[in-house]
Amino acid sequence: MPTPTPTGKPAPGCEPGPDRRAELRITSGQYSSAGRKPLNQDFHGLCIPRGHPLTTKGIAIAIADGISSSNVSQIASEAAVAGFLSDYYSTPDSWTVQQSAGRVLRATNAWLHAQTRQSRYRYDLDRGYVCTFSALILKSATAHVFHVGDTRIYRVAGQRLEQLTTDHRLSLSAEQSCLTRALGMEPGLDVEYQQVAVRPGDLFVLATDGLYDYLRESDFANLLQAHHDDLDTAARAMVEAALAGGSPDNLTLQLIRVEALPRHRLPADLQRHWLELPFAAELRPGQRFDGYRILRLLHASSRSHVYLAVDEASGGEVVIKCPSTEQRDNSQYLEQFQAEEWVARRINSDHVVRPHAVDRQRSYRYLATEFVAGKTLKQWMLDNPGPDLESVRNLVTQIARGLRAFHRLEMVHGDLKPDNILVDGHGTVTLIDFGATRVAGLRELAPDQQAHWPQGAALYSAPECLLGDPGGWLSDQFGLGVLTYQLLSGQLPYGADLPKAHTLGQQRRLRYRPLGRLRPDLPAWVDPAIARAVAIEPHRRYPALSEWLFDLRQPPTDWHSRPRQPLMERHPVAFWQTVSLGLLVALLAVLAAD
Repeated sequence: MPTPTPTGKPAPGCEPGPDRRAELRITSGQYSSAGRKPLNQDFHGLCIPRGHPLTTKGIAIAIADGISSSNVSQIASEAAVAGFLSDYYSTPDSWTVQQSAGRVLRATNAWLHAQTRQSRYRYDLDRGYVCTFSALILKSATAHVFHVGDTRIYRVAGQRLEQLTTDHRLSLSAEQSCLTRALGMEPGLDVEYQQVAVRPGDLFVLATDGLYDYLRESDFANLLQAHHDDLDTAARAMVEAALAGGSPDNLTLQLIRVEALPRHRLPADLQRHWLELPFAAELRPGQRFDGYRILRLLHASSRSHVYLAVDEASGGEVVIKCPSTEQRDNSQYLEQFQAEEWVARRINSDHVVRPHAVDRQRSYRYLATEFVAGKTLKQWMLDNPGPDLESVRNLVTQIARGLRAFHRLEMVHGDLKPDNILVDGHGTVTLIDFGATRVAGLRELAPDQQAHWPQGAALYSAPECLLGDPGGWLSDQFGLGVLTYQLLSGQLPYGADLPKAHTLGQQRRLRYRPLGRLRPDLPAWVDPAIARAVAIEPHRRYPALSEWLFDLRQPPTDWHSRPRQPLMERHPVAFWQTVSLGLLVALLAVLAAD
């Protein structure tokens, strides 16, 4: 991604593309001046990307102010802005804005802090690579604000300025103050973040303290009204007014007016080829289309038809999945179906099915993926009742690796059930079917406050999802815990009762069925590990899948000091046998006494 220039004009490659009818559009004005100082230590820029990044990542605007006590802080401010506008667009487009920008800012902060530590100013942060920083990212109908230091972001509300950021500055006296947060100041970084709903006509202001401390709100409003149609001229006039007002510092101002919001929910590469494509009628063995030859039907339902086919160019077998014509008017399902290939193209894992020939011209709406020669996990369980613990660990570990490939991209599989997991002849596991996958970055394109009912199988859905919560990676952990329990016992940890519980209170009254009753041969510490993974409340589950996998293989370090479960729970049959024996002995003793 090109680097923005100090003038704040979009660099080549950051301008909007020619088709702007349904895109996010802004008008901008920017101006920066060294003022009465010999060196301008401010830096600013914006980037309006072309194509689908405009939808998935949005428009980014950033401003930085180097600390005046340092003679290298202009390097810090330039590196912060240029690096942010470049690296932000290099993050996965499945990530949320907060995840993407936060990762970039933490990396920038670490680099700046390391530069100071390696320089002759290593013990004097007031002379090091330190700057304040603020960024505004416009994505869909939301403004995302990131801030550290005392640069400011405002939203214009009528004739007034609404300050969206907080000054991270401590007043020491009437004349002195010091920054409490800045990029490069500390090895760690605490970034202020918030979201603001956006409407066409909204105007945002980014400014350094050399400007906002010396420009009255009334002057700002008057100059903005005088130059409403030319924001560059307005920005310059405001900087000159602040200079005339006595500003002794560098001055930088950015004005961003939202002209239009995008109309489409999905990014361009999801809409392309789909809107006009027809639905495929029921395909027959031997039928040819788009370079494929149908071999046989693999699965059919009211939602989709799945076929085994041959790619005639390569001779390899592929799977063709077509949405059922019964779903023609189900826009939500069709959006999910379109997103399946978008998801598959972005995941690189040996345990997740790969898409096939994604760039091939299509005649119908369908998804082509590689063919995995194997059986479903459901069939595997039927063929292997009561498997040994190590076999189950091996399967679960592979499933977890596939899930972590989703989670690293801020995706949640959302439909982890035996029918959506394949096991080949070598025991290798592959996750399939991404129709219920939730992508955090795509959900930002059309945020809503309504309940998100689970799209996956209810028996494997996490309790929070059954109550309308969209769920997160902890929801996938719950589904994996249920599968593990089922692999070992053939049953479910809460039976079929969980989907019948319609409130959190009802869910909390459910009782986990101890695995030891069904598999007394398992190590005693395996059951508590699975019970924690399938806890009703998400915060009681494992903070990381890796921690859970570790606990499945060896007991916790404090295992021997933990209070043991009562014998009645660990071995109910043995408990009642012991009770019966005790009663019999007591009865015989009474009879003998008589």
